[in-house]
Amino acid sequence: MASLTHLEESRRRRTFAIISHPDAGKTTLTEKLLLFSGAIQIAGSVKARKASRHATSDWMEIEKQRGISVASSVMQMLYRDHVINLLDTPGHKDFSEDTYRVLTAVDSALMVIDAANGVEAQTRRLIEVCRQRDTPIITFVNKMDREVREPLDILDEVERELGMPCVPMTWPVGQGKTFGGIMNLRSKAMTVFESGSERRPQDFETIPLSERETLLKRFGHEFETAEQSMELAVGASPTWDHAAFLAGKQTPVFFGSGVNNFGVMEVLEALVDLAPSPGPRTSQLMVNKQPVVKVIAPDDQNFSGVVFKVQANMDANHRDRIAFVRMASGKYSPGMKLKVQRTAKELRPTSVVTFLSQRREAVDEAYAGDIIGFTTHGGVQLGDTITDGANLQFTGLPFFAPELFMTVILRNPLRTKQLQQGLAQLGEEGAIQVFRPEIGGPMLLGAVGQLQFEVVQHRLKAEYDADIRLEGCQYTGARWITADTPAELRAFTDAYPQRMALDAANALAFLCTSPYDVRLAQERFPKIHFHPLREHAGLALQNAG
Repeated sequence: MASLTHLEESRRRRTFAIISHPDAGKTTLTEKLLLFSGAIQIAGSVKARKASRHATSDWMEIEKQRGISVASSVMQMLYRDHVINLLDTPGHKDFSEDTYRVLTAVDSALMVIDAANGVEAQTRRLIEVCRQRDTPIITFVNKMDREVREPLDILDEVERELGMPCVPMTWPVGQGKTFGGIMNLRSKAMTVFESGSERRPQDFETIPLSERETLLKRFGHEFETAEQSMELAVGASPTWDHAAFLAGKQTPVFFGSGVNNFGVMEVLEALVDLAPSPGPRTSQLMVNKQPVVKVIAPDDQNFSGVVFKVQANMDANHRDRIAFVRMASGKYSPGMKLKVQRTAKELRPTSVVTFLSQRREAVDEAYAGDIIGFTTHGGVQLGDTITDGANLQFTGLPFFAPELFMTVILRNPLRTKQLQQGLAQLGEEGAIQVFRPEIGGPMLLGAVGQLQFEVVQHRLKAEYDADIRLEGCQYTGARWITADTPAELRAFTDAYPQRMALDAANALAFLCTSPYDVRLAQERFPKIHFHPLREHAGLALQNAG
């Protein structure tokens, strides 16, 4: 493949996130995709929390204890001469920030829906993020081997809740104990269901839909009912329009049972055939205080990428930190000189790797769409743009104002250094938001959900030997602040010294005890800007200015 151009290489890439509400079967489906592509030989068990084999993509100790995914993970696989970068995201709402940031790094999403529960709360939130970015979505309706809702009802709900027309690509025959298989509308054949997690795609029997008498004789009433409901669904659905799908205006729908390896191959094929290759990305720079926008194409010769995730201590033996970089353009080669745009400093990673969950492999080359990991010892933050010298700044990485706050109390004051190191690293990786009050005193943790506090408390003790307790505090919100001039900012901070805090990126925030605080402060200082969302690019620099 060395002779391929940058454009040809980027067109081979498929980079997608797999998203769902908790317990819809997302991690199981992830593993089956890896299994069918040949990336792994045996799938981990996610059914039992105390199973000796944990899900390949769940590597943290706390994930093994709880049986949930609390951090997104990256996996790369080869299938049909395509490089597939799969990002598995936490389903739990308390870790939605991590998922939102992952969604900025992908070109499409695979949405998993539990056929018994339909569209659930967390699914709605994630789809809203996808729709804001016009991210193409492939839908997989899981658990058809159980007693579930009618497929027409599920399609209707997806369309109603998500505001997106569905186009069925496969259709189930029966459900639960009478689940006979799926009709594939693309290949015009029925794949016959057999339970068992050891089966491979070639093990399933297929019968052409043209052999209707054979199918009627074998599946009887269930097949006839499925035929009728499929005709209704196809009649009510728009014609498949690939351009509409790529624009995030249509979703192809597949049915199956991930735990039984059934219906998964059709999804893998769709990812190659339908999902988009990397597209152009927009960068923005301030030149003479005016924003200058530049579009970066995947086949641009210069290397560029953005850090969408930083993970500390993936390897317990080395206590390293990995910056996950989504490549936007160019080619990565070992030894090339790279620069962090925020600091203008040279980036010297000790190693650069691709991932298969815990397993890492050194990168010989990577192209636009690939996710590569830079092993660093600091100096890289979420949202950083990395280039081989070109002056660019990618934007769009979301940081939401937290709604829950706790005060950090260290049980053993002799471990202060370890606590500071742990909070700095966990804050930089986005596991929690860390606020350092300007007037001094205990550090504050800000979170979207309660479980984030528990995870950080666990990790501080396990990874940094810093045993803490968390106490409630009076704050219920925060707003990042900017001002048109340094003098205005100084006047505001002098008026509210006890409310000022710096986050992990040294961006200045105003801590609130109620929504009225912001309103009153805004009336008193009309030239101060209060931001519920911190775009990484520029805010910390503006505050510093």
